Amino acid sequence: FEQAAPAEREALEWFRQERGDPLETHARFEALHAEQFSKGRWHWRDWPAELRDPRSPAVSAFAARHAEEVAFHAYMQWRADRSLEAAQRATREAGMSIGLIADLAVGADSGGSHCWSRQDETLIGLSIGAPPDLLSTKGQKWGLAAFSPQGLRRNGFGAFLEMLRAAMRHAGGVRIDHALGLRRLWVVPEGAEAKDGAYLGFPQRDLLRLIALESRRHAALVLGEDLGTIPEGFQDELAQVGILGMRVLWFERDGERFTQPRTWSRSAAAMTSTHDLPTLAGWWAGRDLEWRTKLDLAGGPERQAQEGNARFRDRYLLWDAMRESGAAQGDPPPDDDGATFADAATRHVASAASDVAIIPIEDVLALEEQPNLPGTMDAQHPNWRRRLPETAERLLEAPRVAARLAGIAKARKG
Repeated sequence: FEQAAPAEREALEWFRQERGDPLETHARFEALHAEQFSKGRWHWRDWPAELRDPRSPAVSAFAARHAEEVAFHAYMQWRADRSLEAAQRATREAGMSIGLIADLAVGADSGGSHCWSRQDETLIGLSIGAPPDLLSTKGQKWGLAAFSPQGLRRNGFGAFLEMLRAAMRHAGGVRIDHALGLRRLWVVPEGAEAKDGAYLGFPQRDLLRLIALESRRHAALVLGEDLGTIPEGFQDELAQVGILGMRVLWFERDGERFTQPRTWSRSAAAMTSTHDLPTLAGWWAGRDLEWRTKLDLAGGPERQAQEGNARFRDRYLLWDAMRESGAAQGDPPPDDDGATFADAATRHVASAASDVAIIPIEDVLALEEQPNLPGTMDAQHPNWRRRLPETAERLLEAPRVAARLAGIAKARKG
């Protein structure tokens, strides 16, 4: 940064003026955090009292004394912004009609800059998660803080709008993680178990209107992760304001039978899986069941046996459905041939009537391991740390992968 050309410094200053107070507050936090962390204080609630308030004279004085450090962190945000802009431009120039789809996380770490700078609009001391269900019998606690319903109202939904506009700034769309949080969130007090939480209601009507407004202003589509314990009528309410739901292969069923993709909702994004669910190859091999047994997430031996029997049956049911759609032929492949199953399943989902179809990179590559296993911590499962088998330049070059992509494109067109 110190060797930056004059033109770069000028561009940075323009960026800082354009992005205003939110950027400067973040940059100040990063500089403060580095200093306080060197003293063994990670969470801002452990900092000296005068530094816990981003508007305090002490914080302003610190920023003045460390102007170059603050500028460096603003510079890093500028570089990230330019990179996103360039990536989106490259995708559009390459022929992608949507380009990048950004992700709106359901919450933020309470020790980060967002909660420090927006203390009146976030729920400090509560972790969001999910109640016990079939996916995680012990419930889930994600260690993240969410917006405060009352705080949002008191502040004109400023933090929410700030987040939406930043996400849509250089993207053709956004995905709202755990969109059920627009209506209610499962919140758990610090130190309590996930099962001991409670639902907290949110101003859904206001939030949906703001999402629709910003989507229109930025010409960006919006996907809502409407999966899990869904309140009655919620998916219809998303569709009414133009938010696409998510239709995941594993869940599109009528009783035991898997439904045909041509019958799936048009106002949705069809997909083989998500980052929180088994990959195609992993599901076919039962790798997810192995992980659940290993980590005691399946609910005991009897439940494990039930899940194993259900998977054996579901393989045949799904293969039958894929033969009916024309995506598969002949007998099902063996359990260890996830690639053949991925060939058929990606074509199957790509043929859906839904407005958008999304195939995760793990399924394009027919990988067994899923990126994230909900309800687990670092010592249990390597969440978000699995490397892909090739560099970005070579990732899609393998003949089998190229053929799979061609099959997806053909099914989507036809």
